[in-house]
Amino acid sequence: MNKKLNTALFLIGATVFNLVLLFVLIVLSLLAISALGRGRLSGNVMSILLIVVFLGSMVASFLIYNQVIKFVSRKIDMEKYFLPLFRRRRPGGPPGPGGGESPKR
Repeated sequence: MNKKLNTALFLIGATVFNLVLLFVLIVLSLLAISALGRGRLSGNVMSILLIVVFLGSMVASFLIYNQVIKFVSRKIDMEKYFLPLFRRRRPGGPPGPGGGESPKR
């Protein structure tokens, strides 16, 4: 496999992993809230808790995802298998696509 295909598969796999992780965290949090507050919480409190669970799960999945990616990048030489996703601009070099000044006429 070439680097382009490896990069595309890695990005697709990482995205699927992040979405599944987010879903699992939301489900576990909702199960915990329903078990702890069965019938004792009002509708307003439940609405606020749903928002907190959703946002908290997003933050937690992002933090876990970052740790997993750091671990994988320590174990695997990413430059060997994947294309660089973000390239640094060279000082004084031409601007990237879509940037810079328009050509003079």
